[in-house]
Amino acid sequence: MGGLSWVAVVALAAGALASFAMLAAAGMALWKARSLLHKEFFSYFLSPIAYAVLVVFLGVQGWLVAGTLDLLIASGPRGVEWPLQHWLSSPVFWLVFLAACPLLTMRTFAEEKASGTLEMLMTSPLSDWQVVLAKYAGCLLFYMVLWLPTVVYLPILAGVSFGWTGLSGTTDLAPVFTTYLGLFLAGAMFLAMGVCVSSMVRDQLVAAQASLALGVVFLAGSFAANAMDGGTGYQLAYYLSVPLHFDRAFTRGVVDLRPVTLYATVALFSLFLTVRSLESRRYA
Repeated sequence: MGGLSWVAVVALAAGALASFAMLAAAGMALWKARSLLHKEFFSYFLSPIAYAVLVVFLGVQGWLVAGTLDLLIASGPRGVEWPLQHWLSSPVFWLVFLAACPLLTMRTFAEEKASGTLEMLMTSPLSDWQVVLAKYAGCLLFYMVLWLPTVVYLPILAGVSFGWTGLSGTTDLAPVFTTYLGLFLAGAMFLAMGVCVSSMVRDQLVAAQASLALGVVFLAGSFAANAMDGGTGYQLAYYLSVPLHFDRAFTRGVVDLRPVTLYATVALFSLFLTVRSLESRRYA
């Protein structure tokens, strides 16, 4: 094994250890803030906006899956090779995805500020990091609830069946796992940005609009990349374009570390800015 290979192995091992340490620290923080996490998560089930997001989100997914099914049973040039890729390639899908995350995060801190309860929360025995992680984890869990009903589409899209022994399928299951992994990571990034924006404003509508504007940056790159033939501009557009990450990698069973790094970096930086925003308010 060459020197470069050893460097890569050491770098991967260090990254894995750092990730494990961060997850362990986050888990401990969430355990201490479990009451706030419980409150944040179940408050979505009392919100009419969350139910509206759930209904529209699942309705659009069902419509897109129906269109994909038409291509799966078609023959000739109308067929489709990668069903998951076709499902997630529709602009309608990404418009709904883009709108769903700001609607879920707009109330996290903006509502607390508008109702005057943020000061009470800041005087609790929880640290700023624990408050931020609990609120973020609450909306992330509800985001996962949005995707949970879509597993019923897997027997259609990927030939996956469920049994006592676990998942089985007549086709490669790698695209299923990588697609849902990518959806989780991308959603984590968009939700983190939304929580950050919500901590900086008092109005929920303003928080949703600002989060939506930030999210466009990570979707518009796909249109720019399609207009380019290659080069540095294309590489930058691809790096920032979430739809292209799914079109070229996740829905084909490939985990590209470049988008994974982007999602993790933006999410962590957004949460860091959220904590700083709360700290500035605490000591103002």
